[in-house]
Amino acid sequence: MDVGRLVARSMRRYRDRIALIGPEGESTYGQTGARVMQLARGLRGLGLETGDRVLDLQSNQNTYIETDLGISTAGLCRVALNYRLHPTDWVRITRDCTPKVLILDVKFWDQTADIRSLVDHVIVINGDPGDSIEYERFLAAQSPEPLLLSVDPDALVSLNYSSGTTGNPKGAIRTHRNRMASMHNIVTDFLGKVPNENSTWVHAGPVTHTSGLFVLSYFTFGAKQIVQAKFDPEELVDAIENRGANGTALVPTMVARLLAMPDISRERMKNLEIMGYAGAPMPPEQIKDCYERITVNMSQYYGLVEAIPPVTVLGPEEHRRGIFGEPELLTSAGNPCNGVEIRIVDEQGADVPAGEIGEVITRGDHVMRGYYGQAGHDNTVTKAVRDGWLYTGDLGRLDADDYLFLVDRKGDMIISGGYNIYPREIEDIIAEVPGVHEVAVVGVNDPDWGQHVTALVTLRGGADTSVEAILEHCKVNLASYKKPKDVRIVTEFPLNSTGKIAKKVLREELNAE
Repeated sequence: MDVGRLVARSMRRYRDRIALIGPEGESTYGQTGARVMQLARGLRGLGLETGDRVLDLQSNQNTYIETDLGISTAGLCRVALNYRLHPTDWVRITRDCTPKVLILDVKFWDQTADIRSLVDHVIVINGDPGDSIEYERFLAAQSPEPLLLSVDPDALVSLNYSSGTTGNPKGAIRTHRNRMASMHNIVTDFLGKVPNENSTWVHAGPVTHTSGLFVLSYFTFGAKQIVQAKFDPEELVDAIENRGANGTALVPTMVARLLAMPDISRERMKNLEIMGYAGAPMPPEQIKDCYERITVNMSQYYGLVEAIPPVTVLGPEEHRRGIFGEPELLTSAGNPCNGVEIRIVDEQGADVPAGEIGEVITRGDHVMRGYYGQAGHDNTVTKAVRDGWLYTGDLGRLDADDYLFLVDRKGDMIISGGYNIYPREIEDIIAEVPGVHEVAVVGVNDPDWGQHVTALVTLRGGADTSVEAILEHCKVNLASYKKPKDVRIVTEFPLNSTGKIAKKVLREELNAE
């Protein structure tokens, strides 16, 4: 099965149901499916062939769902450009993947002169600046009849580029097989049921990232999707309280903004059947706060650019167990999903005993084919993928029940006086201090110890938590070599393009002092 056939099935089976509600209004499955097919036919009519790359630069709106599905239906490879990246990153990505077409919202026109010069065709949404193809006229010139191509399951469906925080972005090759594996695991492991006409997913965060994983699952089964222009806590709560939304996915920084709302309550969020969170660890204290004030239906999932999520899931029942008697579960990323294998290995690639820390590696249909542009534009053998196993660069351990506990990224580990120190452990301890909002722990260069531990903290509104209180809590709860040498209270953190705290930026700033 491929994306085009799933779209054709849904436009036929659920023709009169509402598919999308977004900034542009409502659209039924019949209307959305027709536009997807018109886009697919139009792209093929430009002379594009299976596997050709199409850049897609938009923020959240209905057309973003159309282009996601339409490019795939045409058998082409979608390269979603994160609008939060710097234009120089867009240029690097464009030169790496050599696309034929750029689809963009007109609001990005002035920022894209360099990449527009590198493609054959530019299609513009929400405007007509000239020297381009206007999106609505382009669609109107095509037939809305289903386009059913024969697509190899291992053909490119997308190139997903890293955020670029650890060097130039690299494009992970995702295939139709990868996307189908993700959809299967979303339904069976994350949702635990097939979406239906009473299911409404709200895209509160960027569809380029976490939220976009759920587009195909909800479209395939005739559910409704609300597309919000940007993350706004009040708008998200309104969608859940008053517009029937019962599912969403957030990153911890968004959850923190929800918790900061003075009138947030479980009563207002009672329609929420599943709240996924991913992208960064969420401290146990914040999870408990969510349970008490937002929802009892939390589900964490783990994945990577190179291994399409969900790879593991920690579901609502396990969150309840963690809160009421098994607290360690709250620090777990969950069990491997169906069809997913996970091992923990040492530096030589040998398995370590249960409970010991090593590198997380994974194998299955969710793993990328390789990095694009590394060798003849299709590098299927990389340092990251060996014998079918993806070496994730994440450090973790598996317990006797196959629960995965992520310790940290290899690059975030602090080595002080010869000891390995894992920032997440310290972050979880500091998060227990009343008044603490968010925490980031990094290693700073030290002439005597190699590195020392520095903790940066933001406080909840009105809190007067002191540095001394944080240091005292660490003294009581951490080994001496793990205790922060320096604790700083800051007003905000730099974020990367996916909404995570940019630890690389913090390290560079602190080391430059």
